[in-house]
Amino acid sequence: MFGPQLDFTDTQHSIHMQIDCWNVLTLKYNLLGETTQKYFGIEKDISLSMSKRHDPSVSIVPSLKAFICIQQLFCYLATFTLSLPGLQLRSGSSSEGADPRMPVSDGLSRNQLSGTGTNQYDPEYARMEAWLDEHPDFVQDYFLRKATRQVVDSWLVSHATPASSSVELSSPTHGIPGGSSRGGSGATTPVRKISAHEFERGGLLKPMISTVDGQQTFLTSTTEDPTGNLITASPTPNRRHRRSRHELRQLDEKELIFELVKDICNELEVRSLCHKILQNVSMLLHADRGSLFLVQGERSGGCAQQDNGRTIATRSRCLVSKLFDVCSRSTLMEMEKKDEIRIPWGTGIVGYVAESGDPVNIPDAYQDDRFNDEIDTITGYRTKTLLCMPIKDTNGDVIGVAQVINKMGDQPFTKQDEEVFSSYLQFCGIGLRNAHLYEKSQLEIKRNQVLLDLARMIFEEQSTIEHVVFRILTHTQSLIQCQRVQILLVHQGSKISFSRVFDFEASDLNGEDGESRTSPFESRFPINIGITGYVATTGETVNIAQADEDSRFDPNVDDGTGFKHKTILCMAIKNSSGDIIGVIQLINKFSDLPFTKNDENFVEAFAIFCGMGIHNTHMYERAMVAIAKQNVTLEVLSYHATASLEDAQKLRSLRVPSSVHFRLHDFGFDDICMDDDETLTACIRMFLDLDLVERFHMDYEVLCRWLCSVKKNYRNVTYHNWRHAFNVAQMMFSILTATQWWNIFGEIECLALLIGCLCHDLDHRGTNNSFQIKASSPLAQLYSTSTMEHHHFDQCIMILNSPGNQLLGNISSEEYSRVIRVLEEAILSTDLAVYFRKRGAFFNVVREGPCWAVEDHRELLRAMLMTVCDLAAITKPWEIEKRVAELVSSEFFEQGDIEREKLNITPIDIMNREKEDQLPLMQVGFIDSICLPIYEGFAMLSDKLEPLVVGVRQNRDKWMEIAADNSLVTTTPAAVADADAKDSNDNLSKPSTPDSKNGNKMLEVFVSKIRLNLQNIFCKCV
Repeated sequence: MFGPQLDFTDTQHSIHMQIDCWNVLTLKYNLLGETTQKYFGIEKDISLSMSKRHDPSVSIVPSLKAFICIQQLFCYLATFTLSLPGLQLRSGSSSEGADPRMPVSDGLSRNQLSGTGTNQYDPEYARMEAWLDEHPDFVQDYFLRKATRQVVDSWLVSHATPASSSVELSSPTHGIPGGSSRGGSGATTPVRKISAHEFERGGLLKPMISTVDGQQTFLTSTTEDPTGNLITASPTPNRRHRRSRHELRQLDEKELIFELVKDICNELEVRSLCHKILQNVSMLLHADRGSLFLVQGERSGGCAQQDNGRTIATRSRCLVSKLFDVCSRSTLMEMEKKDEIRIPWGTGIVGYVAESGDPVNIPDAYQDDRFNDEIDTITGYRTKTLLCMPIKDTNGDVIGVAQVINKMGDQPFTKQDEEVFSSYLQFCGIGLRNAHLYEKSQLEIKRNQVLLDLARMIFEEQSTIEHVVFRILTHTQSLIQCQRVQILLVHQGSKISFSRVFDFEASDLNGEDGESRTSPFESRFPINIGITGYVATTGETVNIAQADEDSRFDPNVDDGTGFKHKTILCMAIKNSSGDIIGVIQLINKFSDLPFTKNDENFVEAFAIFCGMGIHNTHMYERAMVAIAKQNVTLEVLSYHATASLEDAQKLRSLRVPSSVHFRLHDFGFDDICMDDDETLTACIRMFLDLDLVERFHMDYEVLCRWLCSVKKNYRNVTYHNWRHAFNVAQMMFSILTATQWWNIFGEIECLALLIGCLCHDLDHRGTNNSFQIKASSPLAQLYSTSTMEHHHFDQCIMILNSPGNQLLGNISSEEYSRVIRVLEEAILSTDLAVYFRKRGAFFNVVREGPCWAVEDHRELLRAMLMTVCDLAAITKPWEIEKRVAELVSSEFFEQGDIEREKLNITPIDIMNREKEDQLPLMQVGFIDSICLPIYEGFAMLSDKLEPLVVGVRQNRDKWMEIAADNSLVTTTPAAVADADAKDSNDNLSKPSTPDSKNGNKMLEVFVSKIRLNLQNIFCKCV
């Protein structure tokens, strides 16, 4: 019933598809209990298939058809599992509280499984399933035609990775030992995950940096990666049993070669492979011992050359002994203890064979001029006969040289030996190529891990430039292993000079303070300015194999220092914008080796992170300096912005008359006859009468100083000055006391409202939000909406936090947070744009009846109340209203003059001095569109506020009379839409009409038609 068997020979899928498929199959198989497996008859099938997945001789890819069969099996299993007796899924999780609409997955109850629970056993379902079991082809066909991906995916998602599931998938991990980063690695003692020199055995690795659409990236294209299809499932595949030497000697030559080829075909570790090759070759040719050399280095040789903007000194290729003098009885462990031998390209017999690609058969080694007897002298072994042959890959390139010496019986190697040796080495070349690719892929993983760990090290701490540079220096020296590392930071004003020079020597960590140092030494060593200056100017990479042979190197830097420059690698450090911000220089690689192209690739990739780290640290230091300057500036501004202690003491000494004396409860209050001291004492009276001083434990002298500071921070502008703020606060006080709304708001909100009224226009410049945006002022860049209101709030907070002005210093943190939140809402609500956004909701609340226990209703009331108090001059007696209107228009005209002269724009009508004669008409429009609706709304909330509505209507009539007397209207503009109908959606009642004695019907029609335009104008300008 399981459908087609799994096809484990399908090799067309990538290794990633193989692993993914097996993870899914393993998950599904584990989720099925034994009863379920037996019920469907798949236990043996799947167990047998799974047992083969670790066999390296076969592929582990299930066919797509088999995979779909498994998918459909689990699809209808999830559907019918409740109705099947004896079925259960493995899980230790409980199903209590599960959604009955979802398929049962984990923890099915015994009642459900036995059919005695809520989901009863259905014989019809059982027969249906039995039929499906007998017709798997139909099930598969139905599934392919009808099933959706969501059906399968939803079941997998809900069962594969539940938080409480006991199912755990165990998949073999093939990470590199020690490859993961350790969070505790410090800067002073870097953990050497791997030396850069180890990467040389992998040959020239591909550059880590490539470009995609002009952007640098570390991602390697899979189409260019020869290891993409390499099996990396296990670095140590199951080793086949090796026949004994006695068994091998019983085979003929053909069988022996075939057996020896099989012996090396599955070996992917280079040293182990080389050891096997040499032992097998010695057996084939009856040689006493053998050696194998692998090619390292770059193809080109010669002097300095240009390479994609880099100046490099190319190195000749060389041959490195992976294993030397291996005999048939040698073990790999013994061979690994021997030192590595490096032979220059073309030198000696081995070098000649590698360069020419031709074999060499020498009957007497000491008679050949190319033979070097140094090894014989050291080891005491005498070489007689020698056969040396190249090992080539599939492209015919020499990748190594194998040699055998001293054939048994003191006989020379024959032509037949050469043919056997050549035949076997062809297979060895393939094996070495595969092992080399595998090793290269593993080194690529290590390299990326090292680079990511270095990047983490740089970015985890960027407090100071010294600390970051020290981390870079120590880890660079640890990775590349050279005598000295220097980082030179380019002077911002000059590309050829350096502002700071940091250096690090390999012996620094061994000093007395080596373990505790967190900053590098500076300017200890002389600078070869010729090379570093060249790199800083051009951005090119300089790699010099012999420093004294390069014309840019100044040999005088070594005079009297006891230090000699030999090899140099110098590279530019750039920021994210590509600007050169420094130079990193590595001097004298260990063992007098030249810096390789792999070293360049490493340093180039690492330099990108270094550039970002240094740049970020520079920005951080600048930000810290800016913050320090800002704090000093704020301290100075706070000193000058806050009132002196003498002013506070003077105010404290004054007598505070009653609110009746000041007429603070009068809606028609006028401050024209009051001096500044009286306005301050009147403010104190408001705090006292609302019991705010006692309730919030205010220090009386602090209250006096805070009021003086608030007054001091209002500029001497025409209208939005201290007197305006004082009048707004008086109106708030009179409304709260007249309506008894202080009971609704409570003491905290009343305190915030009163402070908000006094501070709502702090540091007003006489220009509105629209002007700040047009002029691109710093305030507009700081705040995109409600520009001035945000600034007023910030100024308010600054004063409240200034020493001696901490009015809220004695309240709890919870009360303080509440006061500040309400205070911010109150000040921002004075922006008419906020009023227009909220007034619709406010009018709805008024119509339906407010519930002041609801926070949203109280918030609306507070916001609208701030607007009512801010515009309260429109409700005052005519003499006061006319005087205030003239002040407002004068300030508007001043802004219009600035816009015309400095911004070269024509101001809107309300700010256009040339249209001053239209002021009465604009006032009527302002009253109709903004003022009258909100005051009528508040009058509906409390009849105590009816005088405000009366005052607004009386002032409207006055402005209509002036407009009629001036005969402003001569025609009705046809372009203006009827505003009465639109305005009625927002107003609770239609605005009152002028007294019939005016008799100017044409004027009234015109006023109603421009109402909507004025509404938009005032929204922008007030």
